[in-house]
Amino acid sequence: MRTLAGRRAVVPIETRRLEANGLYFAIDEAGQGSTVALLLHGFPECRASWHLQLPFLAELGWHAVAPDLRGYGGSSRPHGRAAYTIERLTDDVAAMFAALGGKHRVLIGHDWGGVIAWQTALRGKIHLDGLIILNAPHPDVFARELRHSWRQRLRSWYVAFFQLPWLPEWLMTRDDGAALVKMFRSQSRKIPAEQLEIYRRNAIQPGAATAMLNYYRANISGLGGGAGSNPTITVPTLMIWGKDDLALDIALTDGNEAYVEDFTLHKLPRVSHWVQQDAPDEVNALIADWARQKGLA
Repeated sequence: MRTLAGRRAVVPIETRRLEANGLYFAIDEAGQGSTVALLLHGFPECRASWHLQLPFLAELGWHAVAPDLRGYGGSSRPHGRAAYTIERLTDDVAAMFAALGGKHRVLIGHDWGGVIAWQTALRGKIHLDGLIILNAPHPDVFARELRHSWRQRLRSWYVAFFQLPWLPEWLMTRDDGAALVKMFRSQSRKIPAEQLEIYRRNAIQPGAATAMLNYYRANISGLGGGAGSNPTITVPTLMIWGKDDLALDIALTDGNEAYVEDFTLHKLPRVSHWVQQDAPDEVNALIADWARQKGLA
């Protein structure tokens, strides 16, 4: 049984490899329910970011599964920028759900995982029964703020920086990844040291930093949209947002409901971008309440 930060998991977390879309994914999983909940992490994290959600979701009756996304941690790390386009990433999600089986499917994503989750729902590659997004706006909303808000443009400076060759990799991995740990510490004091050590070790693996950065490099254009450019999402959707996000402005929580038929929003004060790690109890309770309201738990 795995635990972090001294919390004892009631339901054990098991680790194995899952083959999907021609790749191997390292996954942590808990529970055996007929509803499969697939939890997608963000940059520069890994499946460990969901350790305080997996046992709880298993207690809801779900089979909760958190993979390392392609290029991360113990998962396959294909070479080349083209291997990380949103088309490939959403194919991974559809293939993982197909490999896991289950009667119902709930997709949960934070940060880049949230981007992938939105795009999976928009592209309709696999039927979803629920969509849960943490600190990642609908692509049309993000495009709106980039067009009209200098505040969000300034906050997104790092996306342009990540397009540079070799320098972002050097900054991420120098001093054995010390800068990565410092970045997390500057935004949140609640992520346990042992979890940051996992992130650090993952980032300094050969080729790992480039794979992680390729998410930004392969998708610098084409993820946004404009008014009416994306279909309306019919999947019941819950958005949870840490209000102290330094990269994504709070204005990005406005207007998402225009693109989703059944949309629920909860904003958490004094919570950073790393929302499920900063406020695990609040996040878990919100997911449970919403899931029961939608008949998913």
